[in-house]
This record gives sequence, structure tokens and C-alpha cells, in this order.
Amino acid sequence: MTKWDAKYAAADGRLFGAGPTEYLRGILARSDFQARSALCLADGDGRNGTWLAAQGLAVTAVDLSARGTELARRHDADLGVAVERITADLADWTPPPGRTWEAVFLIHLHCEPEVRNRALRVGAEALVPGGWMVVEGFAKAQAARDGMGPKDPALFYDLDELSAALPGLEAVEALAGRVRLDEGVRHQGEAEIVRLAARKGGGG
Repeated sequence: MTKWDAKYAAADGRLFGAGPTEYLRGILARSDFQARSALCLADGDGRNGTWLAAQGLAVTAVDLSARGTELARRHDADLGVAVERITADLADWTPPPGRTWEAVFLIHLHCEPEVRNRALRVGAEALVPGGWMVVEGFAKAQAARDGMGPKDPALFYDLDELSAALPGLEAVEALAGRVRLDEGVRHQGEAEIVRLAARKGGGG
């Protein structure tokens, strides 16, 4: 059992709320976002992947936690959507050769930088030309705040480091700043956040 299996098993309600992040909602509302398929890396109990499927996208979701994936499937069923869900460790998971998506979402994956950078690389390689990479996570400035985010400073995001990990993508927006989160019991209040939306070249 992973630590996230234990956290989901012990939770009274959904840890991060039932709905997607506001950033994800905003990306889908953009006039230039036309993706119809999505890969959600570290989708947890499904709040983002389930919502994307409800918007009509063909969604594949990967998460380390078997318990989180089980809960996600229940939420998919509750909304009457179908999501391809895979329980796997992003430290070594790779999609089948030739498998691609029009968007990749990496939302609040706080793990060792080596694993995070590998996930970013795998996601970028799985994008079609013109595809979108969308990333959100706690910024390094969040380490000075109590209550949200990991305890290890190495697990926070830096915008320059994030951009450097995606050399083949062109930023559409790259932001670091303070927002107020209202996402379940674990993301409540003011927080320092990094947000990046970038596109793969060659899309015309």
C-alpha cells in the first residue's frame, strides 16, 4: 500500500474536492484550446479526469494509487463517463509506442524532481504536434506557508525549472503567483502556485 492509498482510505470525503482545478476549467474555456483527447498524469481520485471526460474528451488517466484509481472509477460511473484508468508509477510508466494525445495534464504532482521531470518528458513525447501540456503545482514560495503542500522543499515547482524541462514546447502562459484555493479538505486558502500551459511545435 502506498502512502496515497492510506490517505484515500482514511479520508472522510474527497481530499481535493469533487470538481477540477479552476486552472483546468480556464484552459478548456480558451478559444484556442481544441483538444479532444487527454492524458491525465497523477489523476488521484479522478476529479480532473472525470470532469474532462464529462466535457467530451477521450481521457486516459494514470495514478500510483490503486485506492485512488478505484475511487476515480466510482466517480466516473456516478457521472456516466468512461475513462481509461491505469494504476502505475510514473517513475517507470510509459505509454505504448505510437500512442498520442492532444493534451496532457499534470496537476499537483509533488514527488521527487527526477520522477516529475520524467513524467513531463513522457507527457511531452506523447503529445501530437500542436498539443497542449498543462501543469499546475505549488511554487517554491509555498514552503514558507503552513497548511498546504509537501514538507520537502525539493517537491515544489519553479517556473524556470519547469520551462527548462520542456524544451520542445512553446509557452502560451507561464505564471507564478498567489491564488486562493477551495479544493476539498487539503487545498483551502491562500497559496503560492505555478501554472504553465505550453504547446508542442509542428501543429501548423
